[in-house]
Amino acid sequence: MANKFEKLIDADNNSFYNYFNLVSENEKKLMVQGDLYEVLKNYTNGKNEIESLRKIVELIQETVTLDHSVYINVRESIGKSEFYLCNLEEKFTEKIKTKHYLFAKEIAINPESPNNFLTLNFEPFYKKNPSVRDTKSIGHGVQYLNKFLSSQMFTDVEKWKQLLFNFIRLHKYDTEQLLLNDRITDPEHLNEHIDIALEKLKEYDKKEPYQNFKHTLQDLGFESGLGKDAETYSASLKLLDNLLNSPDHISLKEFISRIPMIFRICIISIHGYFAQEGVLGLPDTGGQVVYILDQVKALEKSLNESLKESGLNIKPKIIILTRQIKNAGNTKCNVRLEKVHQTKNSWILRVPFREHNPKVTDNWISRFEIYPYLEEFVEDASIELLAEFGGRPDLIIGNYSDGNLASYLLSKKFGVTQCCIAHALEKSKYLFSGLYWNQLEEYYNFSLQFTADLIAINSTDFLITSTFQEIAGTDNSIGQYESYQHFTMPGLYRVENGANLKHTKFNIVSPGVNENIYFPYTNSKKRLKSIQKSIREMLFENKEDPEIIGKLDNPDLIPIFSMARLDKIKNLTALVRWFGESTELQEKANLIIVAGKVNAEDTTDNEEKEQIGIMHDLINKYELHGKIRWLGKLFRKDEAGEVYRIIADHHGVFVQPALFEGFGLTVLEAMISGLPVFATKYGGPLEIIQNGENGFHIDPVDQKNSTDKILRFIKKVAEDENHWNEISTNGINRVNEAYNWKLYTKNLLSQAKIYGFWKFATNMENEDMAAYLDIIYHMLYKPRAQKLLEKHYQRD
Repeated sequence: MANKFEKLIDADNNSFYNYFNLVSENEKKLMVQGDLYEVLKNYTNGKNEIESLRKIVELIQETVTLDHSVYINVRESIGKSEFYLCNLEEKFTEKIKTKHYLFAKEIAINPESPNNFLTLNFEPFYKKNPSVRDTKSIGHGVQYLNKFLSSQMFTDVEKWKQLLFNFIRLHKYDTEQLLLNDRITDPEHLNEHIDIALEKLKEYDKKEPYQNFKHTLQDLGFESGLGKDAETYSASLKLLDNLLNSPDHISLKEFISRIPMIFRICIISIHGYFAQEGVLGLPDTGGQVVYILDQVKALEKSLNESLKESGLNIKPKIIILTRQIKNAGNTKCNVRLEKVHQTKNSWILRVPFREHNPKVTDNWISRFEIYPYLEEFVEDASIELLAEFGGRPDLIIGNYSDGNLASYLLSKKFGVTQCCIAHALEKSKYLFSGLYWNQLEEYYNFSLQFTADLIAINSTDFLITSTFQEIAGTDNSIGQYESYQHFTMPGLYRVENGANLKHTKFNIVSPGVNENIYFPYTNSKKRLKSIQKSIREMLFENKEDPEIIGKLDNPDLIPIFSMARLDKIKNLTALVRWFGESTELQEKANLIIVAGKVNAEDTTDNEEKEQIGIMHDLINKYELHGKIRWLGKLFRKDEAGEVYRIIADHHGVFVQPALFEGFGLTVLEAMISGLPVFATKYGGPLEIIQNGENGFHIDPVDQKNSTDKILRFIKKVAEDENHWNEISTNGINRVNEAYNWKLYTKNLLSQAKIYGFWKFATNMENEDMAAYLDIIYHMLYKPRAQKLLEKHYQRD
């Protein structure tokens, strides 16, 4: 049956082949959609586009030209790519296999590329697991898994009754037996004793504490953990009764979510500088630190509440596992153990990399070069975690590519549930990064990173993403995980079906912001008056400081504000260029940027050095010294919150011009502070902001439209001040309603328990995937990690 692409070709066959003749004549042999639109403009000579050709180009992600043939990557729909060969000599187009398309890409960059190297294909393993059926359900895996599990329980009653019974009986806290004791011997026995226990509980007041009927229930085979009082204990038993006799997905979710099975959580974040103050803006250190610290505080609170509701007097423990850096500057990254502020029992545990070349391992190491040290790091960390926890953790959460690989190694070692949070996968940030991996290896070591990502994606029990597009993109662009479906790294390996986007492991759980630090500028009672004066002096009053470049000749103009790391992807130099090339914008606004350092000699990060040089060149080129304040300072989180609010006091705007943004924590921070936000349409902000209602999308590669959009807003506000207030208020409401940590932690903990049950139920079935990943790790990852380590030995 013909699909959309084939039908469009049939509808206007002649135009199709004429157009692709032009494509084949182009000097670019590899073309992406933007290139194809340029060819289309030339084909129509600037006249009205041919509708059928426009629709064809909309479906194409990229093309490869070899001689008189064009190989085409067609994205028929979200998450679904198909590949075609267009033969221009004989005028026929046919569908081809993924490997043939990937081989064409390899030949395009190297005509002598061999066809007989390793191909990785995970599809056979995916067939053993349930998948969501439609595109709209991508990212809602746990909901589908609940329905699948409950239907299985209904279909194969005796098998699943026994599985559920065995699972419930497993649970202990150290040596303390929870939920069921050995007085209940099988599922039928459990059924009978539930009825008896429910009758007994009717004799007690609803709020009667568990301790007052504990012994009665123990005699029947029930232990602590199902409720704090007669009411909650009865509710748990009724849910269990429903599950055993007439299972449905709602009862399954509610009951499994009630089981006290998580007491110790290890959260891994290795690269950059991880500390509670003085690190934001340092190399490889940004929003992930804020995210994890806020996540931990919310998780601990939620864990305490759920354990209390279960009737257990147990203090949970969370450990953030990171790297100890000997030469940590003015940070605490050289301190082994540090308590997380505003928590009862959450800690940062820093484990050093084993010393190979001290000139490397004693210092910060780029996130692109960290991989050779991870296996030994995990070995050492596992010993320290056992000592700190007093046992193994119940849940391991990895962050970023390096932390996710470590979570794979640790969860395998401990045999516990693994969760991965990528935040931002590098592969989708760099065009053709897989294809040109060999040329980029010196700078980025993509061979290690992409292999680590493949292992993590396919090993983890569940994945947390902040947005839908992180998984599967939009109608017009591919998602971060989608980019791992099919790709090639010539000479190393090819990948077919590297990620199944409809797998039930994918879940969208959006984070929130720390409401104690980031809150509306209008909330004067909470504001930090003690630091406002010094911040205003830095931002608006031209206070001289060696870490600040520029001054404001007219401080009363609207401030255009941005705050981010100083790297290529954050794209702050583009914002300076936009401002510099718009005299109208300069007449109406000032530019204030908080980013990185202002002196290249103050950083060891080569990419940051490059961006610092570009910043200085642009400021000089456009003579912006009286119109810009560039602060190369590290603000504490509480200070950063007040920075946003002081900009809002001046009715400024926040601009986030990143080429790609995995989620966009600074977007949330700015919005909740009351700032109208203009943010990149590539990545998370596309879902955070409802364009024109509570903020604005901008295209960071379209300077004119982005500048015009900011200018239009500033002009409209000059005519009608209520317009600023309207967008500001809507932005605050958007964050309050959709992005909060309470909902996040409730969902994450519930999912961890459900996937823990799924892992228990299907452990034997997943052993073949584990063996496949083990081969990839030892045969692909480790040799390349060793090669990079040898390069580190040679450094002066």
